[in-house]
Amino acid sequence: ESNVASVLIYINLFERITGISTRHVLKYNEGIIFCVPKSLIPKALGQNASNIREISEILGRRIRVIPIPLGVQHINEFIGAIVSPVTFQGLEVKDNEIILTAGKQSKAALLGREKRRLLEMQHIIKDFFGKEFRII
Repeated sequence: ESNVASVLIYINLFERITGISTRHVLKYNEGIIFCVPKSLIPKALGQNASNIREISEILGRRIRVIPIPLGVQHINEFIGAIVSPVTFQGLEVKDNEIILTAGKQSKAALLGREKRRLLEMQHIIKDFFGKEFRII
């Protein structure tokens, strides 16, 4: 399956079930994350998270909904929401890169097997903020 086709399928399914249109779909750690305006999160989730359960059952993947970051000042919460429940110590935003300080326990979880999660996060950060991303 091509990436673009699958993303369009996810977007259409999400819109059909939640009534919310978004173009922000992220793949991270085998799951799919939809980004919507913060005020629409309850609607996206549905009563008792019924919408998320339905989408998850159809796609056979873990689904999460997080707020769209409204600029660089929200990078901390944005990355925190994506990597949750894994935590990190700090975040430094420079001109063209974001450096995440992980700590021993979290670093392996944030990098992932063969650095897959790191690569996914680099892609996400590049798309949203146009910056490089690394973990120390």
